[in-house]
Amino acid sequence: MRTIPKFMIAGCAMMFSGPAFAACTSEVAKDDLTDEQVVELYDCIRDSLREGYAKEGGQWTSDYPSWGETSSQPVAAGTHGNRFLITFVNETGHAEYVKFSDERGPMPAGSVLAKESFNLNKKNQVQKGPLFFMEKVAAGNADEYGNWVYSVVQPNGKPAKISQKFCHDCHGAFSDQDSMGYPDEDYRITSQ
Repeated sequence: MRTIPKFMIAGCAMMFSGPAFAACTSEVAKDDLTDEQVVELYDCIRDSLREGYAKEGGQWTSDYPSWGETSSQPVAAGTHGNRFLITFVNETGHAEYVKFSDERGPMPAGSVLAKESFNLNKKNQVQKGPLFFMEKVAAGNADEYGNWVYSVVQPNGKPAKISQKFCHDCHGAFSDQDSMGYPDEDYRITSQ
């Protein structure tokens, strides 16, 4: 398990918070949710989340749900503001990503990862989170960021202004994994 500096987690938590989605509310606090309750909350918000991301017609926002999933359910990994995340990877990179191996080497250029996100507010209502993207580009295009380009789509479909350096500073903690975090081992969908 990697340690991400607390100031980076706090910074991510404050960025990109969407409005509460009152239709999806939990009777228990986030830290007390069972796996089944997390899945129920995700099922409740999934369609609305995806409709919001796709509103502006941004690159990949309509396509990513058809990409390969990497975990059996959303998991609060501690990164990205400790939101619940579920990661999708396009066809170019999915088979490599789900090897979940330090020995794998760099992801192929053209790989794109998408992370849906949501959280619970203090009233235990689901709060829509941003859609995070990482695109692996050919060497020489973003060398200072491990050849990854980061982007974020807000819950209303509008692109968010972000700092490539800020994103890469967090992802740099995973340098032995080509700057990618992985879902918790208990929830990973692995290659066959």
